[in-house]
Amino acid sequence: MSLWDAIVIGAGPAGIGASSLLAENGAKVLVIDEAPGPGGQIWRGVEDVSDARARILGSDYLAGRDEVRRLRASGAELSFETQAWRVEPEGTVWLKDSHGIRRERGRRLLIATGAMERPCPLDGWTLPGVTAVGGLQILLKREGMLPGGPLVLIGTGPLFYLFAAQCLAAGMRDLSLIDTAAAGAIVSALRYVPAALTGKGPSYLIKGLKLLWMLRRAGVDIYNHSGDLRIKSAADGLEVHFRMREVEHRLSASHVGLHEGVIPETHLPRALGCRMHWSEAGGAFHPHRDIDLQSSVAGVYIAGDAGGIGGATVALLEGRLAAMGILTSLGRPIGELLLRATRRDRAAHLAARPLLDHLYHPSPAILTPADGVLACRCEEVTCGEIRAALRAGCAGPNQVKAFLRCGMGPCQGRMCGMTLTSLAASTHDISMGDAGFLTIRPPLRPISLGEVADLVEP
Repeated sequence: MSLWDAIVIGAGPAGIGASSLLAENGAKVLVIDEAPGPGGQIWRGVEDVSDARARILGSDYLAGRDEVRRLRASGAELSFETQAWRVEPEGTVWLKDSHGIRRERGRRLLIATGAMERPCPLDGWTLPGVTAVGGLQILLKREGMLPGGPLVLIGTGPLFYLFAAQCLAAGMRDLSLIDTAAAGAIVSALRYVPAALTGKGPSYLIKGLKLLWMLRRAGVDIYNHSGDLRIKSAADGLEVHFRMREVEHRLSASHVGLHEGVIPETHLPRALGCRMHWSEAGGAFHPHRDIDLQSSVAGVYIAGDAGGIGGATVALLEGRLAAMGILTSLGRPIGELLLRATRRDRAAHLAARPLLDHLYHPSPAILTPADGVLACRCEEVTCGEIRAALRAGCAGPNQVKAFLRCGMGPCQGRMCGMTLTSLAASTHDISMGDAGFLTIRPPLRPISLGEVADLVEP
């Protein structure tokens, strides 16, 4: 077991920004990521992407190239295809790679595990051919591939429209969009427009308007303010049934992509005991962080989308801010002027975030699905069974887990945890924060008994 000044878990924009700055300033840094290379989900495969695919994915994706080069040159120790399956508050990190299990210890820990797509439980979401939009985008980034046949995207949010535009750029024309954003979302979000017109906000708004204009110009069918969604099997693939302005619609599809925004991936902070709070605007639990992005657990920092959704540039800046906080705590302060400038840049890039959060809030049907919808895919537990357990006396997600095994499957509650919380809140008429979340325990990734046994020394 080696001792490092800092162990960074995650090599997306936040992890890259932090690791580069830490190593360049003399810190001994270990970077861990499950992927074969740096970039995270946002810049996945950016080192090896072809020019043709790069044109499809856009300039924001290619911006990661220079940051990845900087990471490679920084001197940080990079450990890819490595899973962190147990992390302890004092800095011990248990890892699993192709050679087996090992331990490393960091004087400081930085969690930069990014975001995950919000689960989208609706009628038919477990059918073959139905997947998350993020998964389809990964396929495009990594392999340059898109599903064959008609594609229907259901949901809302910036990534929803970005991927649709990337599909167009890749040559797909048989594409339909069903936007589930509430009809009154624009009116309720108007009060956030003035703030969104400050800092870097206008650039984000212009980018979004360009995406919409591109889709309209290409003649893509967009069904706004849609509800009562159902996906059914059909002889030639899938059928999507939905209601728009009290009119029933039906679309045929070979594949369906679901997306209702992204939320922080909080399993690792929860396993460490980091204090969390419910963000009504983000519709998710966020970890508490101080001005240096240190969590409630001393020595544990959280940067990027793992601490709150902000996008690639904000994640990169937060990685640098966390690195500055770590360097200061190690007795190697980097300079007040750079710190203040980075904080200003972060605030400027977050100017439009409240507006986007309110425009693209997840639909109520996703938060509280019908009784017949599967909530826990791993253990095949329906929303109706969860409601029945709650009415029978289960106090919240953890007791439902004990009764029905929700959250005990391979995904460890990543696909059902938010649904458990929202069903508990609605059934007991309490807030999401009061309903709470599943207790997360190691191993955070599957390990075998044989791998554990190999740790035992004679």
